[in-house]
Amino acid sequence: MRQQSSPTASSAGLRCQEPGCGGTVQPDGFCDECGTAPSPASAPGTPGSGPSVLSASSLSASSRQQPSPQAPVSSSSTPSLASSRASRAGRTRGSKPARPSVRRLGAGLVQVPETTMPDPALLVQANPVVPENKRFCHRCEKPVGRSRQGRPGRTTGFCAHCQQPFSFASGLRPGDRIGPPVSSSDRTPRYEVMGAIAHGGQGWIYLALDHSVEGLRVVLKGLLDAGDAGARAAAIAERRFLASVDHPTIVKIHTFVEHAGTGYIVMEYVGGTSLRELLKRRRAARGQPDPLPVAEAISYLLAVLPAFAYLHRNGLLFCDFKPDNVMLGQDTLKLIDLGAVRRADDVSSDVYGTPGYQAPEVGDQFPSVASDLYTLGRTLAVLILDFRGNTSTYKHSLPPPDDHPPLRRYDSLHRFLLKATASSPDDRFASADEMHDELLGVLREVVAAERGTPAPAPSRRFTGDTHPTGENPDGSRAGPAASVLPALRVDPDDPAASTLAALPDADPATLAELLAAIQPVTVEVRLRLARAQLEAGRYEQARRTLDAIEDEDPWDWRVGYYRGLVALADGDVATARAEFDGVYSEAPGELAPKLALALAAEVDGDTRYAERMYDVVSSTDDSFTSAAFGLARVRTAAGDRQGAADAYRQVPPTSAAYLDAQVRLARLLGTVTAAGSPDGAGLIEASAILGRLDLDPARRVALERDLLAAAVDLVGSGAVAPDDTVTVVGRALHGEDLRFGLEAAYRELARLAPTVDDRYFYVDEANRIRPRTLT
Repeated sequence: MRQQSSPTASSAGLRCQEPGCGGTVQPDGFCDECGTAPSPASAPGTPGSGPSVLSASSLSASSRQQPSPQAPVSSSSTPSLASSRASRAGRTRGSKPARPSVRRLGAGLVQVPETTMPDPALLVQANPVVPENKRFCHRCEKPVGRSRQGRPGRTTGFCAHCQQPFSFASGLRPGDRIGPPVSSSDRTPRYEVMGAIAHGGQGWIYLALDHSVEGLRVVLKGLLDAGDAGARAAAIAERRFLASVDHPTIVKIHTFVEHAGTGYIVMEYVGGTSLRELLKRRRAARGQPDPLPVAEAISYLLAVLPAFAYLHRNGLLFCDFKPDNVMLGQDTLKLIDLGAVRRADDVSSDVYGTPGYQAPEVGDQFPSVASDLYTLGRTLAVLILDFRGNTSTYKHSLPPPDDHPPLRRYDSLHRFLLKATASSPDDRFASADEMHDELLGVLREVVAAERGTPAPAPSRRFTGDTHPTGENPDGSRAGPAASVLPALRVDPDDPAASTLAALPDADPATLAELLAAIQPVTVEVRLRLARAQLEAGRYEQARRTLDAIEDEDPWDWRVGYYRGLVALADGDVATARAEFDGVYSEAPGELAPKLALALAAEVDGDTRYAERMYDVVSSTDDSFTSAAFGLARVRTAAGDRQGAADAYRQVPPTSAAYLDAQVRLARLLGTVTAAGSPDGAGLIEASAILGRLDLDPARRVALERDLLAAAVDLVGSGAVAPDDTVTVVGRALHGEDLRFGLEAAYRELARLAPTVDDRYFYVDEANRIRPRTLT
């Protein structure tokens, strides 16, 4: 790997100046502990992230995820782009506060802080000089322009090693005019230079005014190889495709211009704060690393993922994503600095990337969609973790979750990062859209946990809850599992999707026969066939059908979900748990695998893990009412009456399961259950719940009977003191009145009894419980 002019390479061996870090700056310019570049205290100039560049000749073909060559993006408007370094340059200069505004990201779930907007005029450097420790030859990467024997280094000259010309002098001065004429009537060059604002890997970056649009600021970014006319022309021709990139979350490139033998990209100016700068400000405010809140960081990534999807659909790769390359404006969020963007089918250009963010296979293979998504996963990890050693110890791995509260608290987040940054490209997310869906699911879990309120949303991969309670009428767990767990949705792009939608409502065996006759035999047909075979009890046939799918696509995690259902139905709980756990890791934002894991753990007797999964599902999406019932069930079994009651209260009044939840809540609070015997307060609350319910007569009187029977026992045993001022089902809390009420309940049950034997039984019970009287 050939390192591009690392801004901090000459600081190697110095002690890191990050607060609380005892690491040492390595030759690549990054601390071996915290992974950050040296602060201004240890190296002159602006800290940077030291992108590396790989020669195309050193790369081989990419893996499964490598996109096929595609046509360039079609131009539809005048685009433009701003440099990340241009925005970072203003961090030590004056700024003005943003006007009060409310910005929500992450599907409207997260309100992000206001952004301060720097005054563009204050970004201009009065005396633009490139520090000597940042002067490297573009061709051989050797130091150039360095001081010798007390004499300052030259800003222009030739490399002593390869004779490549170099220049670190500012080529443009304030007031210079470059570019095409303003108009046909005004032949003055269009762009007026305001001054240099930063120096990047491709030379000086300037702020300028576009006189064709009053008051419009743009950024001019110099191209490499300014001294080589042929190379300059080739570079401009090669990069012109960037001008056709048109997406609201990607800064725009307006055009390319030449002036005095140097080519410049003319880009949109974006004011605001980069994510890297945001992290640095938080560190400075606390005097120690202070990662972003998890929900806020996720919302930023979700905002840029559509831009990646857009690039990938158009055969482009971003290559060098990191916190520096996201700019938070007053009302916008932009993906900036397209300097490393390349065509997916490009096998000749150098590859740019940054240590700690670049995928491990880049160097042996060309960049791919998978390597782009890897950089997004690494960026999220850097934003939310005190990520020491991200360029050394954990250069291509994640730190232990026990050392980082966000990973300990949010298992789904940890699994998301593991998949996004998997060492093999084939094990990562297949697309930016898939990554977006899973990350949004993770965000909903995080928001629900932090706010204590659900954040429901439909899944594009699974149906919702298929059984309101997941229980039989007597409160026992319903079965089989396939009938109470969500099913997979049919991919609408599958050729057989319309045929599957038109299938009749037949029994599973008949449905399996119909499915076996469908042509062509697509993945969706086989998945639906496997489910029908499962529901018909043909477990071996279902396994063979799933084997056929896996033979064609070993990465289709949906096979694992149905394998888990088959194993659970066949009594192999250990295999079911392993399969569902694998699906959870593949789709960490989905609730269905967690619900399946909860059910399998409950069957396995692992009530602690079952409780954890049921709680995540029911807290995140209260439409999964079977999860709330499952949560109440395992908590009741554990003797946690209050926890079980809280679970039943999660079922919303709009749910079809609400009435069942309230009846079970009343029984839990007012009768003897596995959670123990009720107390007086529980009896009173249960009675109040019953009074609010609209139940059919038989169900109402049966619950009245049970509450009164419990009250009679509690008062009779002395566990609850009699109190004539307190009533249970309209009866005073003392023995005689309670018994009269219980007698009346039994006689009403006798009246409603469906058989003669039942009627006699209830009459006998009424006579037995009736208090003795003299009349």
